[in-house]
Formats: sequence, C-alpha cells, structure tokens
Amino acid sequence: MRELGIGLIGTGFMGRAHALAFRNVSAVFELPLNLKLAALADADPQRARHCADAWGFDTAHSDWQQLINDPKVNLIAITTPNHLHYPMAMAALAAGKPVYCEKPLAVNLEQASAMRLAAKAAGVVTRVGYNYQHNPIIGLARDLIQSGALGQIISFQGEFSEDFMADPVSPWSWRCDASYAGGALADLGSHLLAMARHLLGDVEAVCADTQTVHAQRPATSGGQEQREVAVDDQVHALLRFANGARGTFSSSWLKHGYKNHLSFEISGTQGTLAFDQERLNELRMYRAGQGGFQRLLAGPDLPGYAAFSPAPGHQLGYNELKTLEVHELVMALAGLGQDGTDFEQAWEVERLATAIRLAALESRWVRIEEV
Repeated sequence: MRELGIGLIGTGFMGRAHALAFRNVSAVFELPLNLKLAALADADPQRARHCADAWGFDTAHSDWQQLINDPKVNLIAITTPNHLHYPMAMAALAAGKPVYCEKPLAVNLEQASAMRLAAKAAGVVTRVGYNYQHNPIIGLARDLIQSGALGQIISFQGEFSEDFMADPVSPWSWRCDASYAGGALADLGSHLLAMARHLLGDVEAVCADTQTVHAQRPATSGGQEQREVAVDDQVHALLRFANGARGTFSSSWLKHGYKNHLSFEISGTQGTLAFDQERLNELRMYRAGQGGFQRLLAGPDLPGYAAFSPAPGHQLGYNELKTLEVHELVMALAGLGQDGTDFEQAWEVERLATAIRLAALESRWVRIEEV
C-alpha cells in the first residue's frame, strides 16, 4: 500500500478539522493509500510544535515553504486565512504536489483563474473544502432532483446566515478586509453558491445588492480606536439557472439566532425539497397531492453514513462531513473517484461570486459569461 504524506498548513478551526478528518478517515474507511501525518506548519513555531504533537504530525515547521519542499509530504492541505491560499497553492502546484485548499479558492477571480490554470498544467488532484455537499442527505437530495421526483425544477430559495458578527462592537478582523476576501458573501455565501451549483447546475445570470451595515468596528476588543469595514455584511441576489429555474440567494453574518443556517428550498412542478444545515440529518419533502411535508431521515442506506453508524437517527456531524470529504479526496488521489469540488469547479464558484459583486456595484443583471 502506497504511503501518502500529509502536510497541513494552518492550525486554527479548519486546521483542526482537517487534522481530525485525516486521522478519522482511516478508522472508518478501508483506504487504498496509507495516510501518514508527515508535517504541520504554523507561523508561530511554538504553536506549530504544540499542534504537531497534539494532532500526531511527525514534523513541525514555522515556514510553510519548508513544508511544501519537505520530501515526505505528498499532499498539501491549506487551512490559512483566504489571502494566503493563492501563494501557498501556487507553490505546491509548482512543486507538482496535489492541493486540498479551504474555501474560498482565492481573494479575487484573477487569482482563482491563475490557480485553475496552474492546476491543469500540473496535472495533479485538487480539492476545495466545500464539505457541506458531502453530507449523505445532500446526496439523497441530488438523486431525487436528478431522478425527476420533483418534476421540472422551477425555483431555488437559498440562505446561509450566521450571527457571529451581529454584535456591532465585535472587533475588526481580517474578515473585514476586502483584500483578504472577507465578507458574508466570501465567508458564508460561497458555500451556498457551491451547493446551488452542485444541486441544480450552472447559473447564467444574476442581479444583486450588498450592504455594509456596520461601517466601522473596534480595532481591538473593548478598544476605542475604530477600523473601517470594507466588506459586505449581507448580500441578496436573484439567480437565473441554465436549466430554466429561477432562484433567490441571501447571506448574512449579522442575523441573530442563526449559527449555521445553510438552508434551501427547491421546488419543481411535482414537489418541493427543503433542507437546513442546523438539522443536517434530514430533508423535508412534499409531493404534489400529499397532505403535508414528509420527513426524510439520514440512515445507513445512504452512501457514507454507515461508515460511522449502522443505525438511522444516530446523526452525523460537521467533522463527519469533513471526513467524508477527505475520503473522496483520497480515492481521487488513488485514481478511484472524481467526486468533490476541484479547482476548476471552485473557479466557477468564484466567477459566480464575482458576477454578484459586479451586479451589486452596477445595479444591473450580469451574465456569468461577462466575467
């Protein structure tokens, strides 16, 4: 069995999620590759060493370029703030190494385009962390849509809202800087755009509006100095899909009471499907002529679920979705699958987000082919 050396860059929330997934995937799936936690990098050398020891990585680096150059590292996993995705991924691709990068792919479409072309030239596997679409219940939703169970799809209503920036005195962070690809659209909305494309296919045109509600935030927690917020707090858009469906899209990080509200309703001529990530193990489905919505619960009959639990109703969670994403990545690296969002598909998501920003700026419908 060939060994795959994992190199992880970043030790925040997503770094830990990746580390858990890389450790868990071998416990729940029979893999064609032997995973080795080879190296971890963080700019703080003490934190790098601490996390490497705690998470089971052999080597700690304080320079991410050293990790990419490490001959024991075969796969580069990038979990850093958004503005670092481009230089790290480009360096990894130049070294001929596969890349598993968190979303959004880059801070602008120009960078995303260069990453897409570099990935094609390198001829290596790439994946981007749109893990919500790896949920077994989302697989069921896609199967129902593609089988025609809802009839002809006519509408999509999607929202991804949270409230972690709802307090106007929450301090300024890199997420408030446009050059870091911050804002509700990049941070949350990109997940929903990827989900809409995953379920319904390409979007042809958009019309949108964005708003910065809190134009300034404290530079530090409890401090008096204020810093400008140069990104959107909320965004709303209309979508025209290539299949003829129409849609609405909204995202906010100011919406009190919501913690992970990635939700959608998809309606067709014969029924409706509804999903909310805060209840990630179930769908609601209505078929024309029945009395009300039916609750569809995830269970071991759905691909991926049984690897974690043999019983329905026992629930999968966020980290299980990340493990399923890593499993599909490993299968692709072994030449045994093509599931997951690669740099080409992630570029399409960035292209769609760019069109939304342009539509909001110019107050008009924008065709995706324009960007």
